[in-house]
Amino acid sequence: MPTDITAPTQAPRLKALSEACQQYGTPLYVYDSAIMARQYQKLTEAFAAIPQVRINYACKALSNLNVLRLFKKMGSGLDTVSIQEVELGLKAGFAPEEIIYTPNGVSFAEVQKAVEYGVRVNIDNLGLLEHFGSHYGHSYPVCIRINPHIMAGGNAKISVGHIDSKFGISIHQTRHLERLVESLNLRVEGVHMHTGSDILDVDTFLSGAELLLEVARKFPDLQYIDFGSGFKVPYQPGDIATDVEELGAKMGSLFEHFCRDYGRTLSLEFEPGKYLVSEAGYFCCQVNGIKQTTATVFAQVDTGLNHLIRPMLYDAHHDIYNLSNPNGRARVYSVVGYICETDTFASDRQIPEVREGDLLAFANAGAYCYTMANNYNSRYRPAEVLLHEGEARLIRERESMEDLLRNQIDLGI
Repeated sequence: MPTDITAPTQAPRLKALSEACQQYGTPLYVYDSAIMARQYQKLTEAFAAIPQVRINYACKALSNLNVLRLFKKMGSGLDTVSIQEVELGLKAGFAPEEIIYTPNGVSFAEVQKAVEYGVRVNIDNLGLLEHFGSHYGHSYPVCIRINPHIMAGGNAKISVGHIDSKFGISIHQTRHLERLVESLNLRVEGVHMHTGSDILDVDTFLSGAELLLEVARKFPDLQYIDFGSGFKVPYQPGDIATDVEELGAKMGSLFEHFCRDYGRTLSLEFEPGKYLVSEAGYFCCQVNGIKQTTATVFAQVDTGLNHLIRPMLYDAHHDIYNLSNPNGRARVYSVVGYICETDTFASDRQIPEVREGDLLAFANAGAYCYTMANNYNSRYRPAEVLLHEGEARLIRERESMEDLLRNQIDLGI
């Protein structure tokens, strides 16, 4: 049976979460900037032996401007997947050349907008690439996203490098790709792959990297090679995480040999999102009531799948801490939300005794939580708070009825 018992080392952070809830109310997203910095440093140290490395923060994980600015200060570039994320990055202070734009299934008009902004463009569709080449030819550089057809992670729902994925140009279409590049006089400055989240097997990932490097040899004017990300973080005690030190050592050797054969040193790029912010985030809520049925004891909280959809969408596990009663006797609960759907955050989970009014915190809520939040049941999206330099600072206000009505047009019916 899953157990969520408060570890003594968590006590100071849980106290800070409780204080933030008391100050700003619930539900509430809280992020710790020190953990973001720790994760960024881990990656930079893991790849320190490689001459030219760039970490591009994948802002789809958490796109608050303050978080973007923190990573900009650390020296990060930015990975974006929409023109809106590009615009957020520019507003956060990133230079256009520090932003890579990797869309999927967008209109050519959106790609043109990215070119107007001057950011790096990464295309994963032969048809779109042909359109791009017909329009820009050699005048604007392009990166090409390859699908290596590998599964480097264990969850098919978050893997994007397999043969049935909608992402990337198939490794088996390389000859067609070469002909397009040659006939349209495209200036290919980068090649890219991304296999998806939760890389469990470093060697499988490296097999994909070797495939990408074989494709890279066909393009003589490359400036960088982007290996995506998907570095796994632990979601519960005993969970497996990607060994970034092992990956850094093996990738360094592989890339060094490639650059020597290629004739010059290229930039090696990664685009982590979840790895940098997941463990930095907590999602806090209050218990509205305890409901006991013939089979289950429910802890009913003041949030739902509209604020934390990952357990319902991906079967994701989030440890749950009882901020109000951390040392209580462990009891078994199913934690459920207030949405008019089955929104179960955890089933039959051991948690220190939960009472009406207690504050709970979900761990690993920094990635894909606020960015996937919505207004289902006309509920407001929560506030966001940053724990930074010993202070809990509000970085996004809680929504109000005015926000729900802002873009509605009253016809006076």
